[in-house]
Amino acid sequence: MSKIYVLHENNEWTDHLTDRLEELGLPYEDWLLDNGKVDLTSLPPNGVFYNRMSASSHTRGNRFAPELTSAVLSWLEQNGRTVINGNRALQLELSKVLQYLELEKFGIKTPRTVAAVGKDELLKAAESFEGTKFITKHNRAGKGLGVKLFHSVEALKQYVEGDEFEEPVDGVTLIQEYIESPESFITRCEFVGGKFLYAVRVDTSEGFELCPADACSIEDQFPAGEEESETAKFQVREGFDHPVLEKYEQVLAANDIKIAGIEFIQDKNGEIYTYDINTNTNYNSDAEAKSGKFGMLEVAKHLGEELEKVSGAVLS
Repeated sequence: MSKIYVLHENNEWTDHLTDRLEELGLPYEDWLLDNGKVDLTSLPPNGVFYNRMSASSHTRGNRFAPELTSAVLSWLEQNGRTVINGNRALQLELSKVLQYLELEKFGIKTPRTVAAVGKDELLKAAESFEGTKFITKHNRAGKGLGVKLFHSVEALKQYVEGDEFEEPVDGVTLIQEYIESPESFITRCEFVGGKFLYAVRVDTSEGFELCPADACSIEDQFPAGEEESETAKFQVREGFDHPVLEKYEQVLAANDIKIAGIEFIQDKNGEIYTYDINTNTNYNSDAEAKSGKFGMLEVAKHLGEELEKVSGAVLS
């Protein structure tokens, strides 16, 4: 019998999906790829294979999980299996450089960015931003890894030469112009089946940790019984519509990405700057409960529809 196979390295980010698959009565199998092997001469089982590998896997001790996943995806694609978010999606997940180049190809504005390897080159790159605020971030990141705000090259020099410097896992650090927004929030647009689902407003007033997953919750910052704030950190933007959504869908289609979250920020002039494509998207349960829109449920439904196609093809 054909199944849905979920490829990942982190159960905590996948349980919400498997709960939905069970709710819909869909057959599935969990493929945990924190380590393992793949026999390239064997034939994969029939089914639908959904890649949920994360760029931040190394922060959970799974340094080479993306490399293993790439081998598995190549094996599946070579054998003509239905893969949701295949190797091209994984390439973009692991490189913000590739993301920005792809976005710009479709006329989507991104913040000015310089990629550098080596501390000396990093400082040289920052010199062209002197006189303006800029941020650093890791090329292969997720969860806001390496994102820090600087007001001068001297401040960056102290960080780079200090004990707190975070070395990127792939060696590539990005220097990026800091986009000033009149309000401290970014917008994350969710897509399922390559189509826009909803947008969520993310409060950034407390920093750059933007992971929407419940596993990344900031609830532990507030004592029991104490109000967090009048405004939740994550809020679905009801009725959100913007011409950039069509361009986002074009980018996803061109790269065979079916499920993703794309983040942007607006400056004081209303100009949109897009800075992240997340192909291992997660959803915030509190925001969804208030809006009545449920991302993982829609993902499960989409996988079920793809499984029907595969099962029909196998039977015919």
